[in-house]
Amino acid sequence: MLWHMPHDDETTGRRVRLFRNGRNQAVRIPREFELAGKEAILRKDGDRLIIEPVTRGGLLAVLADLRPIREAFVDPDAGLGPLDEVEV
Repeated sequence: MLWHMPHDDETTGRRVRLFRNGRNQAVRIPREFELAGKEAILRKDGDRLIIEPVTRGGLLAVLADLRPIREAFVDPDAGLGPLDEVEV
């Protein structure tokens, strides 16, 4: 009787080769798994490495993430004398 144990590539993805790039270990990402953009976030979850694209949502996303400023603004005129009238 022959037993067939599925490889990870058969159940969750595609098998790839690891290689060295200088002092770093690297993996070539197949075309069907390419990420958009030029940056990604790499994190480790146990023995798994998870690569996620860095998404930039534009100005509206930045503005949505801003928090109110709690500090009082400095009065730039504080300590100055009154302005002189200028004739033009």
